[in-house]
Amino acid sequence: MKMKINSKLQQYIEQGIFPIYSKNEIGHGIDHIKSVIDRSFELVEDNGLDVNPDIVYVVAAFHDLGHHIDPRRHEIISAEMMMADKTLPTFFSADELKTIKEAIEDHRATSDSEKPRSIYGEIVSSADRNTTVGACLRRSYTYGKRLKPDATDEELFERAHYHLSKKFGPDGYAKFYFKDKKYEQFLKEIRALLKDKDLFIKTQREYISQLKKEHKI
Repeated sequence: MKMKINSKLQQYIEQGIFPIYSKNEIGHGIDHIKSVIDRSFELVEDNGLDVNPDIVYVVAAFHDLGHHIDPRRHEIISAEMMMADKTLPTFFSADELKTIKEAIEDHRATSDSEKPRSIYGEIVSSADRNTTVGACLRRSYTYGKRLKPDATDEELFERAHYHLSKKFGPDGYAKFYFKDKKYEQFLKEIRALLKDKDLFIKTQREYISQLKKEHKI
């Protein structure tokens, strides 16, 4: 990433925060977090946004931290965990911490979610969106399994089709706040797949079966 982050802050996050993500399911684990961090800075640079890179970094680094505690309220829990951190006040003012808290709370796409309260919420919310169909299929499966561990794969595929149709369909609730060719291409591909439910389930079944064979889930 081109924008300069405080090296001491980055070291603290990598050593003190990143290990906690081992408690999350794979779809919200450390690989996802690092991807959201990279995407956040990609959006900042591509759109010429005038922002504090340290705030962008911390919002992305903390946004899913509490997912293992309660997936349905993870944005609130993650924000609370950030505010309870004793080291961050050595890097940020009270106003900056409030901005970080609100951005973490605002990142999650839900059917009743309002527009984020700051540009930092818009950045991490946008960066949190999938940009490949494969990542979307895996994340929807592992998240469903986390919510309903006793569900069969067929039940999880049905859930994924319903959930992703509501989220990414033509009138879906997932919002994106910046110009981004990767996301626009992803929307075309996932919407085309979602139009044919049987094809969607067949595609996800084959993809998940392969991941299981490779011991990736």
